[in-house]
Order: sequence, then C-alpha cells, then structure tokens
Amino acid sequence: MNEIDKFYTSDVAQFSKSYFHYLTELFKKIDLREIQSFVDTLLSAREAGSLIFFMGNGGSAATASHFANDLAIGVNDYEKPFKVMSITDNIPMITAIANDYGYEDIFLRQLQIYGKSGDILVGISASGNSQNLISAFEYASSAEIKTIALTAFDGGKMKEIADQGIHIPTGDKEYGPAEDLHMILDHLVGSYLTRLLKK
Repeated sequence: MNEIDKFYTSDVAQFSKSYFHYLTELFKKIDLREIQSFVDTLLSAREAGSLIFFMGNGGSAATASHFANDLAIGVNDYEKPFKVMSITDNIPMITAIANDYGYEDIFLRQLQIYGKSGDILVGISASGNSQNLISAFEYASSAEIKTIALTAFDGGKMKEIADQGIHIPTGDKEYGPAEDLHMILDHLVGSYLTRLLKK
C-alpha cells in the first residue's frame, strides 16, 4: 500500500491536507545537489549551442512539452537561447514510427535524426522503466549525448543508466506526487534561469 492509500479519507478537506503534507515531506528528501547539477548542465548546453531534448509518456509527456516551452521561450533570452525540443510533440512522426517500427522506437528514431554529440537528453518518468525511454537513453550513450533522468518510485532502469538525474523518492505507483514535483522542478528551474540570465 502506498502513502496515498494510507491517508485516503472520504473527507476531501482532510485528504487535501494530508496530500499537501506528503508533498512537503517529499520536498525535504530531494537532493538539492542534483538540481544544481541539472542547472549547470543546462547552462553548459546553452553556452555550447547544444540541443536539449525532453521526452516522456502520458503525464510526463505533458511535462516534457511544458519544460521545453519554459526553457526555450519562458527564459526569454533570444541572443543566446536554450535550444530545446520536446520529442513528444510531433504526432505524425510519433505515429509513423510507432506504426512502422514499434512504440519502443518513437524517441530513439527522432534522436537518430536530430541528435548529435554534445547534445542533452532529458527523460521524465515516474517508474523509469518505459522501454521507449530506455532505448533512447541507450542510443544517446552510444552517440555521446548526455542523459538526464527525472524519476520517482525507485527510479527504475533509467535512473541506473543515466549520466545524471533528479530523483523524487515517492512510493510505488504514486503518479500524482511524482508528476507534481517534476512539474514544480520545471517552474523552479525556469524561474531561476530567467532571473540568472536577465539582462
């Protein structure tokens, strides 16, 4: 039984209070050095003009798109922008790859087209075990593309094989808190970089 099941009650006010409390406890467990390393890598990619790819499935696909938007556009620096692409967004390409080769290749084949040595690949996943993310990470490693895993639960295989990452230590199947905190990381990092780079 995960933590949400444990504190569930039909009283929505009490459930809300417990949910917010649990998120607060998770915040305390995040390794802030992992956030620092992530920001440092993003800044290095910006300096080098490297592409930063984001990917994820389901709710994490939405977070990948949101992250790409916030870094490329939200930071509001057009002289030396963050060059960011969410490879979750081109539906014709994704469905063509899934139909012709298999869903596990939807990110891998896009990286083969767009990726180059020195680029960055950020995978967002609660479980860290989605095969399409793992396949892309394995290709990235062979292509000298740095991998960053934003994970939860126990981190799964993606956490094991990533070059670096930020882990949200939720219980198993706690998708809500995992995705909540991944989205907060997006806004935290975007807010910091906007102010750091403000002219």
